Parts: sequence; C-alpha cells; structure tokens
Amino acid sequence: MEERGKLAREAGIKLAATDTKTRNQALLAIAKGLETHKAEILAANEADLKRSQAENLAAPLLKRLVFNEVKINDVIDGINSLVELNDPLGATKLATELDQGLDLYKVTCPIGVIGVIFESRPDAFVQISTLCLKSGNSVLLKGGREALETNRMLCKVIEDATLSAGIPKGFIQNLESRDEVNAMLALDNYIDLIIPRGSNEFVQYIMNHSNIPVMGHADGICHVFVDDDAQIPMAIDLIVDSKTQYVAACNTLETLLVHESVAKDLLPPLKKALEAKNVHLKGDAKVLKIIDIEAATEEDWKTEYLDYILSIKIVPDLISAINHINTYGSGHTDVIITNDNEAVKTFMTLVDSAGVFHNCSTRFSDGFRFGFGAEVGISTSKLHARGPVGLDGLLSYKYKLLGHGQCVSDYASGQSHFTHQPKNTDCPV
Repeated sequence: MEERGKLAREAGIKLAATDTKTRNQALLAIAKGLETHKAEILAANEADLKRSQAENLAAPLLKRLVFNEVKINDVIDGINSLVELNDPLGATKLATELDQGLDLYKVTCPIGVIGVIFESRPDAFVQISTLCLKSGNSVLLKGGREALETNRMLCKVIEDATLSAGIPKGFIQNLESRDEVNAMLALDNYIDLIIPRGSNEFVQYIMNHSNIPVMGHADGICHVFVDDDAQIPMAIDLIVDSKTQYVAACNTLETLLVHESVAKDLLPPLKKALEAKNVHLKGDAKVLKIIDIEAATEEDWKTEYLDYILSIKIVPDLISAINHINTYGSGHTDVIITNDNEAVKTFMTLVDSAGVFHNCSTRFSDGFRFGFGAEVGISTSKLHARGPVGLDGLLSYKYKLLGHGQCVSDYASGQSHFTHQPKNTDCPV
C-alpha cells in the first residue's frame, strides 16, 4: 500500500504541472470510453446487483447501486459540463505589491493526493475521479463491496482513457478491501486529504484512526419548515419532491416541521399526496390529532431514513423550528417555505447548515445542479469546504513572491519600506 501511495504522490506532482488542454482532453477521453464500454459496464453492474440482492442488501443501498444507461449518460453529461468550466488551477486570488519590485500573489493549486471512501454509488466513482483530474489531484477510491465489479470496470476505463491522453500512471487507483482502507489511513506521508461519505459513526471512525485531515460528509438529516403564511399547494409540491424525487440521496427530506397555524390546512392533503407515493408517515402527538399516522419517537428526529419514510412535527413558531433543526439536523440542507422575507432572513441566518434554501426543494443541494460539474460529496463541516464539494473544494493555494534581490534586513533597519498596495494583475509565473 505504501508503494501505491508513493505512486499517487508522484503522479499528483506531475498532474499539477499539466495544462488545461491536456486535462480536458483526458476528460473527453473518459466520456468516450464510458460510451464505448457501456455494455461491459452494464454487465458488471448487473452482476453486482444480482449478488447484492442475494445477500439481502438494504433497499436504499440497492437503489444507489443501480448504474443503468440513464445514469451512464448522466455522468457523461457531467464530464462534458466539467470540460466547459474554467481551469481551476493557477488562478490568482490575491495580488499585492509589498514594495516596488516585490510582488506577492496567492495562486490556486491542487491539494495533492485525495483518498475517498464511499458506498454503493458507481456514478460517484466517475464524478470523484473526473473532478480530481480537472483539479490536478491524484485520487485513491474505495467504493462499497457491493459495487466491486462495476467500480473495477470503471477504473479500467478511466485509467486507459487518461493514460492515452498523457495523464501520469497512478493518478487513479481503486481500492477493494477494508485492509487497504486501514493501510491508506496510515499514509499521512503521501495522502493529503481523506473524504469519507457515510454515517456520523463512520466519519468519526476515520477521524480517530488517521492523522490525515478529514473532510466529513456525514448524515443528511434534511428538514423543510412550512411557515404560517406559506402557500399550501406550493408547500405540498416541494415536500413531495424533496421526499420522493430520489429517496436514497443524502439531500432527501427526512423531517417536516409545520407551523401550528397551517397544520390543519396542510396535513390532510399532504398525507394524501405522500401516501400516493407510498411514503410512510410518522408524527408527534399534535400531528396525530389531525391525521391518522404512526406515532414518532425521539429517535425519529435523529434518523436519516433514505427510504419512503417521513417524520412530521408541529411547532409553535419560527424560532422553535430553527432550534429543532440546529438540535437534530446534520448541517446538510434545510428549507423554509414562506412568503415572509423577514422570516427567510432569520431562518437563513440562524440555521447552522451548509445549505439553507427558500421556497425550493432540498434536492437542489447537489454539485451538478449548482453548476460545479459534479461533486466529490457534500461536506457538513465548516473548515476548508462546505456544502457540495466541487472543484473549489479540491483546491489549495500557494503564495508566490517575486522580487529583485530584496532582503528583510533592509526593512528591519528602516532603509526600505513596505507599500502593501493591491495590484490588478495575474501572477506571471
């Protein structure tokens, strides 16, 4: 495993020096490879599905495991969108004249080597690897055992395509066992960042067993709060979409909060609309007085179902809704449905989440929908990157100082003086 880490580090250094054209050509080669080898990819995924069904894999994971022709076409579209984005590397974020002939530039660069651990979704394998390629990072990927054959095929397609386009060998590596993951967590000399996608417990395990910085993507316990002056028909549409458009995603609605003044108008038609989509409803004592559903427990407010289950709670006011979200939420995505602009401002200021939305579905919390091309994951932490992690979240920066023989002793003695004037030029090197 140490040799693989060393290879990834060497490939990452070479990759950081490639130009925009080379990386974009490699991305187009991947898109072409996915199209050319579509039949083999579909066959590999079918084998994974059959094995996982025989092993009684949980329904949400089975749904995420599916990598059919529609999803292949979606990832190809994502790659093409990624090609159209500006090169994230070498961008000047700050330019300052420290003194005449002594210029400081803050310039974007790759993080280096990134390890990503995720479950089920083969489309994530493609999205992560292509984002890392565009941003000049090497990547070690560990998907779930359930997607073994699909990920193995995808890695071969991506590796063959990128090698043919001049990308260094070792830029992408596919890990297939837990032992390899544990070994990877010890490679702090070679790996710069770990991105685990899974439960809070899983993310904590990774943090506790590695000295490598971790960017956590934990549970997606997402909320919608229907305020007292919300438009009921719009609220129903948004709730149904947030819950059922793709039920196994981390940005799916899990808990609905309803202002007590609109509960009687909203809940009966909402129950009908959700039950038509086979959603099982749970509610607190106040909800049960309005609609006949299962009683919710304390544990339901803490649960990411990733299934056709929704918990509902009636709250007396906006602040109570905010307090519930900040107590039980995972900091992922939370929505307010209202026509009151002051309520929107309060909600968006006080809710401590990566995504705070107004009058739209939780399902918009997605790198592709945000125009990032795709996403490595959604970060629920606050440092480095937050929310959908696209290209910007895979970048670091370096300071480039360009001088003409200046010495600090001249400034310490007072012979020379700093000017600290902003410049409007890009770094020339």
